[in-house]
Amino acid sequence: MNKELAPCPICQSPYTYELENLLVCPECGHEWSSVDDQQSVDIFIVKDSNGNTLANGDTVVTIKNLPVKGTSQTVKAGTKVKNIRLVDSDHNIDCKIDGFGAMALKSEFVKKA
Repeated sequence: MNKELAPCPICQSPYTYELENLLVCPECGHEWSSVDDQQSVDIFIVKDSNGNTLANGDTVVTIKNLPVKGTSQTVKAGTKVKNIRLVDSDHNIDCKIDGFGAMALKSEFVKKA
């Protein structure tokens, strides 16, 4: 019996498998019931450059110098950014950086502090 299983609702991995009454993702470790699988689950996950999951209110550190659009200034590598807010867009972190003000950052250029 070759039954097609749905991809993981968290990371979209196609390698899900059944374990008793649960479906399991071997890539992110997420487990869910097959009943949940039939319902549309839309969960927004943002990961930093090291693969750690970020949440609203976290503190992150920039991993490289980032040019600021519209100015000749750059946000230096190692700058600590507190109290981030996650958004569903290309630049998925909204924050305020001292000396620069409100900014949008890409999660691949930060690591969780």
